[in-house]
Amino acid sequence: MDYDVVVIGGGPVGNYLASLLAGEYRVLVVEKKGSFGGKACTGIIGAESYELLGFPRKAVLNGFRGAFFYSKIRSFEIARDSPQAYIVDRKTLEKELARRAIRGGADYWMRANFMGFKNGKAVIQKPGGVEEVEARFYIGADGINSRVAKVIGAKSDAEFLPGFEVEVVGDFEPVDFVEVWVNREINPDFFFWVAPLEKGLARVGTLGRLEHLYRFMRMRGLEETRVVEFKAGNVGLGVRRPWVRGNVALIGDAALQLKPLTAGGIVYGGFAAHMLKRALDEGDIRLYEKYTKDLRREIAFGLRARRVYRAFSQDKIEELFEILGSREAREVIEESASFDEHAKTLKALLKHPKLLAKLLRVSPTIIRGLL
Repeated sequence: MDYDVVVIGGGPVGNYLASLLAGEYRVLVVEKKGSFGGKACTGIIGAESYELLGFPRKAVLNGFRGAFFYSKIRSFEIARDSPQAYIVDRKTLEKELARRAIRGGADYWMRANFMGFKNGKAVIQKPGGVEEVEARFYIGADGINSRVAKVIGAKSDAEFLPGFEVEVVGDFEPVDFVEVWVNREINPDFFFWVAPLEKGLARVGTLGRLEHLYRFMRMRGLEETRVVEFKAGNVGLGVRRPWVRGNVALIGDAALQLKPLTAGGIVYGGFAAHMLKRALDEGDIRLYEKYTKDLRREIAFGLRARRVYRAFSQDKIEELFEILGSREAREVIEESASFDEHAKTLKALLKHPKLLAKLLRVSPTIIRGLL
């Protein structure tokens, strides 16, 4: 059978795209694993974006209305009255989105591996043998190590980091607050997070090296012997181009559509799916590059902010925490912060005269790097 669209990769973004296209297009999803989920992914998604994208409520495990921020010697909290983010079960999210796609008419090939293109067809290795599938369009949604990206010659300028996460038993209250720990003396590459699933269980992780995570756990008073799940994976923070070549497009992690400050990619990929569908509806897949202009700009801003962070010593981070923990800064953040639009939050801080003056005293690099 021929298809209009073959989506290579059945993660959250690939399945979400398939659910949008199914019913209007003949869709095939090719997934190399035999089941959904399994990737190291904390799964914290902004509540507003989650609702706007129409993700399944069934996947939500907990909601966060605030966060505690910790440096080596300072701390502050940001709180709102209602949940600003959800933590989700990745397996349930992927499975429910796949179910939507299948109910809409999409076909799924599980345990099927994309090998490449031959004479305009996708070559797929299935348990029963090799098949060639022809489609009008092929979409690479196959992660940061995308085979599709390699085949079309997409180039990457990115920082690739391993990520590690555990689910650990402990005492985590309040359960509607996430913890963010920034201490470059423990991990120079990234921050640590503690995201409660319930009072006695949380997801704890970081990017960088596994020893950094274990060192943090000891500092936080979390015992390795109380870990009930361990996951590892990789992220790519940077740029991959092009997102479209011929009748092939990249989306989600395959296009490095990740937030550089948090490494989250589900929301960016979800919005990119709508932009890609719009391009397909208009009959020109090349428009996908045009419609994702704002998304590329947001990623570029996040990369500049990450470069600023990487240049900071822990002493500079302590100065920054002192500013961000001030009443003025917390009011700006609580009023203007967007969980998924980091540029909006940072620019709101920089527009505040008193805060701008204080940030300039910490380092003019902040302004040059972010604006």
